[in-house]
Amino acid sequence: MSRVLQRHPLAVIVLAQLCGTSLWFSVNGVGLSLARDLGITEVDLGRLTLAVQAGFILGTLAIAASGLADRFRASRIFAVSCLLGALINAGFVLAAEHTAAGLLLRFATGLCLAGIYPLGMKLVIGWTPTHKGAALAWLVGMLTLGTALPHLLRGSTLGLPWAWPLLGASLLALAGGAAIHRLGDGPHLPPPAGPTRLREGLAGLRAPRFRAVAGGYFGHCWELYALWMLTPFLVARELERLAAPVDLVPWLSFGVIALGLVGCVGGGELSRRLGSLWVARRALAVSGLTCLAYPLLAWAPPGLLLALLAVWGLTVIADSPQFSALAAATAPHARVGSTLAVMNAVGFALTLPAISLTSSLWAAQGPWVLWWLLPGPILGLWALRRLIETSPREAPRAGS
Repeated sequence: MSRVLQRHPLAVIVLAQLCGTSLWFSVNGVGLSLARDLGITEVDLGRLTLAVQAGFILGTLAIAASGLADRFRASRIFAVSCLLGALINAGFVLAAEHTAAGLLLRFATGLCLAGIYPLGMKLVIGWTPTHKGAALAWLVGMLTLGTALPHLLRGSTLGLPWAWPLLGASLLALAGGAAIHRLGDGPHLPPPAGPTRLREGLAGLRAPRFRAVAGGYFGHCWELYALWMLTPFLVARELERLAAPVDLVPWLSFGVIALGLVGCVGGGELSRRLGSLWVARRALAVSGLTCLAYPLLAWAPPGLLLALLAVWGLTVIADSPQFSALAAATAPHARVGSTLAVMNAVGFALTLPAISLTSSLWAAQGPWVLWWLLPGPILGLWALRRLIETSPREAPRAGS
C-alpha cells in the first residue's frame, strides 16, 4: 500500500491536506443550524472562529520555537494531529451548548491544525523538491477547499441533525492522517537545522525586500479569514432577497469559498510566465476592489452580488501561495525558517481583530461591515510597491 501511495505523493499530500483542514471551519459550516437550534449568534460564531485562529497561532509558534518538526517525522506529527483534531472536533457535538467548553475545544482544534497545514508544506518539500511553487499552489488550494468543505457537508446532510457534518469532517481528518502515516516522509528533506529562534525571525524583518512581501501578506490575512467567516451571512442575505430556499446557503457558500482552489492553481500557472509578484499584486487588487464595491452595490440585483461574491472568493486566496514563494525567496537565507514562522504568526494574529470586528458589527451594519476589511488590501498593495521600487525585474517565480 505504501508503494502505491509513493507513486503519486503530491496527490496524497494535497488530498490529506483537504481532509485535515476540513476541521478548520467545521462549526461555521453548521452555523445557521446552530443559530436556529441553540440560539448561537453571529458574535458567538465569531468567537468560536477566533478560538480556532488563536489555537493555530499558538501551536505554530510552539512548533517553531521548540524545533518539534525537526525532532520528529513530519508524517507522524501530521497523522497524530489529524487523529487528535478529529476527536476534539467530534467532542464539540457534546459541548456546543456550553460556551466555555465549546471555545476550549475549538482552541484545541486550532492547536491540532498547526500540526497539519505547516507540516503539509514540509511533506511537499520532502517528496517534490522541484517545482515547489506550483506544488504549494495546490496545497493552499486544498486548504481553501478544506475550508469550504464543511458547507458542502452541511448541504448534503440537510434534514439531518447538525452533528452529522461535524462528524463527517472528523472522519475525513482521520482518513487524511491515515494516508500520510502510510506515505511517510519524503527522501528529499533537508537535514535538521536545530530549533528555530523567533528572535532571529524578527531580525529577518529588517531586510527591506522581505519586509515588503510580509506587508503584502499581512494585508491579505486581514481580509481573508474574516471574509470566509462572513460568506454564509452574505449568501443568506442575497437568497432572502431572492425569496429562495435557505437550504441553498451551504451549497452556495461552499461554491464561493471553493473557487479559491481555482484561483490558487490558476495563479500558480500564471506565475510561471509572469512571476509571483505580478500574480500577487493583481489578485490583491481585484479582491480589494471587490471589497470596496460590494457595499456600494448592496441595492443591486441579488444575482449580481452573488456573482461579485464569486469573484471575491476566486481572488481573495489566489495571492497566498505567491506570497509564500516570494517570502521564501526574499527572506535572509541563514534564517529562512524562523523568519517565515514569524511572518505566518503575525499574519494569522491579524485575522483575530478582523474576525472579531466584522462578526460583532454584522448585525448592525450588514454589507457595510466589509469596508472594515478594506485597509488590508490597500496597505498590502502599498507595501508591495516597495518591492517593485527595490528590484522591479527580479521578482521570484512560483514555479521555480
